[in-house]
Amino acid sequence: MVRPNRTRMDYLERFQKMIDDYNTGSMNVDEFFRRLMEFAHGLNKEDQRTIRENLSEEEITLFDILTKPEPDLDGKEKQQVKMVARELLEKLKQEKCVLDWRKRQQSRAAVKVSIEELLDKGLPAIYTTELFQKKVDAVYQHVYEAYQGAGQSMYLGVVLRILTDM
Repeated sequence: MVRPNRTRMDYLERFQKMIDDYNTGSMNVDEFFRRLMEFAHGLNKEDQRTIRENLSEEEITLFDILTKPEPDLDGKEKQQVKMVARELLEKLKQEKCVLDWRKRQQSRAAVKVSIEELLDKGLPAIYTTELFQKKVDAVYQHVYEAYQGAGQSMYLGVVLRILTDM
């Protein structure tokens, strides 16, 4: 869950802290099991969030980057950000993240400009100039790490793992 969506890093940190507390003797087996069950319940809720939000795993990652930890959005603004995430992902995958896009400066710049333009056009006015630039940079970094080009992405591996686990 953390690899495709780094905004979920807190889950990994909480899990590691539980293990560390158990290993240092700060909690007994019964308490560890109780906390582990609560943690698993939280993971199930997070896993089902894509369905509740009506977004794919890729789209919810962009949505999370654009909304966490800030700004605090109302319902209409959240819908606006969801639409921007969908549109941005579609445009990047179809037009910009082509074969070896990360190797050429011009291609990388075109991806960054597309991100800036689409976010500028579609994000609600609540995004300040400083926050907007942080979100542009975070989205670009995610796209750079997640999409190799020519239809290859980290999400393909996630989907294959899910299918083989079924």
